[in-house]
Amino acid sequence: MMGLWWFFSMMFISPLLVYSRTQVSNSKSAFNFTWPTKKAAEVEGDLILGGLMMVHERHEDITCGPVMPQGGIQALETMLFTIDQINPILSNESGFTIGAHILDDCDKDTYGLEQAVAFIKGSISNIDDTEYKCLDGTVPDVRNKVISGVVGASSSGTSIQVANLLRLFKIPQVSFFSSSPELSNKQRFEYFTRTIPSDHHQVMAIVQMIRFLKWTYISILYEESTYGIKAFEELEVLLAKNNICIAVKERLVKDSGVASEAAYNGIVHKLNSKPKAKGVIIFGSDQEVSGVMRAVRRNNLTANFNWIGSDGWAGRLLVSEGNEPEVEGTLAFLPQAHPIRGFDNYFLSLTPLNNKRNPWFIEFWENHFQCRYPSSPPTPYNQDWHRTCTGQEKLTPESVEFEGQLQYVSDAVLAFANAFKDMHQTLCHGRKGLCKEMVPIDGSELLKYLRRVEFTGLSGDRFQFDDFGDGPARYDLIHFKQVSPGRYRRLRIGEYHSGQLKLDTNELRFRGDRSTPPESICSRPCNASQAKKYVEGEGCCWTCVECILYQIRNPDDETQCSACPLGTLPNAERNQCLHIPEVYLRPDTGWAIGAMSFSAVGILLTFAVLGVFCQHNDTPVVRASGRELSYVLLSGILLCYMVSFLFVLRPTDVVCGVQQTAIGLCFSVVYAALFTKTNRIARIFRGGKKSAGRPGLISPKSQLAICGGLVSVQGLILLAWLWVSPSVAKHVHPTREDNLLVCSSFTDASYMMAFAYPILLILLCTVYAVVTRKIPAAFNESKYIGFTMYTTCVIWLAFVPIYFSTASNLPLRITSMSVTISLSATVTLACLFSPKLYIIIFHPERNVRQALTVPTSKSSVHHKNSNQPSNNGHLLNGASKTTESVKGLMASSAVHQPSPTASLSSSTMPPQQQVMFPAAHLQMEVVPGQQYDGDLTVKVMTNSGPISVSRIHLTDKIHQSDVSDRNHRTPFRHVSL
Repeated sequence: MMGLWWFFSMMFISPLLVYSRTQVSNSKSAFNFTWPTKKAAEVEGDLILGGLMMVHERHEDITCGPVMPQGGIQALETMLFTIDQINPILSNESGFTIGAHILDDCDKDTYGLEQAVAFIKGSISNIDDTEYKCLDGTVPDVRNKVISGVVGASSSGTSIQVANLLRLFKIPQVSFFSSSPELSNKQRFEYFTRTIPSDHHQVMAIVQMIRFLKWTYISILYEESTYGIKAFEELEVLLAKNNICIAVKERLVKDSGVASEAAYNGIVHKLNSKPKAKGVIIFGSDQEVSGVMRAVRRNNLTANFNWIGSDGWAGRLLVSEGNEPEVEGTLAFLPQAHPIRGFDNYFLSLTPLNNKRNPWFIEFWENHFQCRYPSSPPTPYNQDWHRTCTGQEKLTPESVEFEGQLQYVSDAVLAFANAFKDMHQTLCHGRKGLCKEMVPIDGSELLKYLRRVEFTGLSGDRFQFDDFGDGPARYDLIHFKQVSPGRYRRLRIGEYHSGQLKLDTNELRFRGDRSTPPESICSRPCNASQAKKYVEGEGCCWTCVECILYQIRNPDDETQCSACPLGTLPNAERNQCLHIPEVYLRPDTGWAIGAMSFSAVGILLTFAVLGVFCQHNDTPVVRASGRELSYVLLSGILLCYMVSFLFVLRPTDVVCGVQQTAIGLCFSVVYAALFTKTNRIARIFRGGKKSAGRPGLISPKSQLAICGGLVSVQGLILLAWLWVSPSVAKHVHPTREDNLLVCSSFTDASYMMAFAYPILLILLCTVYAVVTRKIPAAFNESKYIGFTMYTTCVIWLAFVPIYFSTASNLPLRITSMSVTISLSATVTLACLFSPKLYIIIFHPERNVRQALTVPTSKSSVHHKNSNQPSNNGHLLNGASKTTESVKGLMASSAVHQPSPTASLSSSTMPPQQQVMFPAAHLQMEVVPGQQYDGDLTVKVMTNSGPISVSRIHLTDKIHQSDVSDRNHRTPFRHVSL
């Protein structure tokens, strides 16, 4: 064991002693005494706790600076006070007491490590040198003790160094102020625990506070230590996640020495170089932050910054005393702590006379009262104080401000006390006093009991270590503000617990007695219609660029503007694209109501005509009009009217497919029937001129077959078109603000595919109407069909240019098509069926069967040239041809009555010249030598009445002839018709 101690001393301790002697020798040039004097605060006990306190501040030129009242002397006295409170209980219950061996680390990791070597000397030799004396017989100031555990250190940097040393000797360590997240790593710091929470939670609380203040552009100062560096690393990550940018980030010198005032001036000027970043986070210790505040005051920049503080400085007098205007408005998170019951009275009662166990208390007394205590050893700081302390001075509540986190010092001592107690109960089985199993203490065994302790501290709070050996994450939000002119206080205005920030906003006061926090942003947020253009090198500084019309800011990239898709427009806030309401020919629009009303009337009229025809189905007028084709024609007209209702349905693929086939089909039905009618008439009269035989395919069944074949052609065309290019519902956008829902066939000229064949039928019908225009009107409908076709052509000639010119106005195109279809159907209905309805309804006497009796006093034919001379007894030229034409017309009119007769007369003929003759022999009695030129009226009669009335134009003059009819003695002349 002694060999191990010698090796360790040579390799590890000796360099530290050299460092200490070097510091002392350097200080001798300034004063002629040893500084610092190594001292220890001691309390006798059966189990000794080591204590490492920052009794003195750090100093740039010498090892230790002036005495530190709050974090040093008060923390040390808290440890002693807690031992005083717990020892009677331990002595009574377990039969042992706790002692203390407290050293000063002067807030330096290297010096603190040198001091911690004293803790392991007794453990290495496993002896207590309390009985040892110096050669001169005096007791050494610092004696080696067997240390069972260590309370401390204060700073994270020192704790890391000491923890690495104590781990080698398995000595548990409980810190009270070291909050660096690095110390939570139990693989590296197995024997380290702490009563204060990790700064990881403090960082999260600070970020929540910044978000509450709505700051997005801040600066960070952090000290050059494990405490500051680790906190900054976590801050940097967490701020980035919350889109909070760092304007300036600067280190505060600590581990490498003490910064000069010029260095602090430089840091303040860097902060001021980003004037928009008014919020500044400072993660550091009180000594460094005090230097920053002094530099702010020297440079007259007090109003330029607002501070977010860490627990290392926000509750310390060293920072705020003398710098109150600079610190005003500071918000800081301090680990939640409550006053230790009885400690304030205990501390205020202390004097140099009754507190001999604290060797640094006289320095505190001198510093506090600014006097020199009699016979006190010289220090670098009491030499200039000429007033002598009387020792009768009193510490008062007004003159002493207590450290707010002393609870954690007391909890650290209590954690060891409870671990000792639990260990004693287990190992000693209730026997009072230390049993051999606890002498010496096994550090690894003690650590197990230490991590499991749970107790109520002297502050009244319940304490328990978490899974990482850290204290509970509870923070108080402290606000340093001016409560009255020139009077400042630190007030608790909220808390952070379990990840939630709670604060009283009514208590917030910033400089100028403002209740609202100052802005700390580089650029204001852009409007929803603006994109960000970032300033080079700055993550939170940008200019706002307005997006052009029909654009919004890209939701995935705020630096880009994106055009809204067709069919959408930006909303009023220009932050999203909204769908334009669909526009189609709705039933409630004026155009649709007009078109449907017109079609509805047409449908009613069509059904009325159909009803009349059905009621008079066997009457001569209905039968003479070709009732089968008439019913087909009425069906087509009805389809035309019904198609209009398809246009007001919401376009879907099915609706568009029905429209695509229905439009062309309804037209083909109408004009196929008309074409069949006109073609039949033309063939009858053309055939009658060439031959006496009856034309073929003029029976009703033949006519229906021809009409069906013509319609089938259209059906095949539509099926092929539907297969190749089906019409589907689609959105079209003639302008950027339009969103029309139409069938795809309406967007181009493809509907001409459906209209091509019906237009061909219309043209053919029109040609036949022209060809048959001179056929006797009494024998056919050619005149009415002709009028129908002429009107239809006019309608379609108007529709075609309208259709092609309304490509940009689809509702108008659809409406014009609906109107065109309805008008075409109406013209056909009115022109072809109104004359028949007129006879059937208003002149039923002309729609009955009757024998053909023509009175001799009344002419049924009026000749235009009544003054022409007549020739007697001659045959009419071409009578046989006329007879065949009438026979064909009768057949075409579907009138098949036995023994029809006809009469032919002229208005110029005397009554005796009017004759009755069989329909097979159309003859006329004329006056010999008289010429006739003009129109004759022919009336064909059957048993059921007249079947048609036509005019025959006389084109040739009557010539005499010697030919005589064998059956008549009266001479006749031939008439070419």
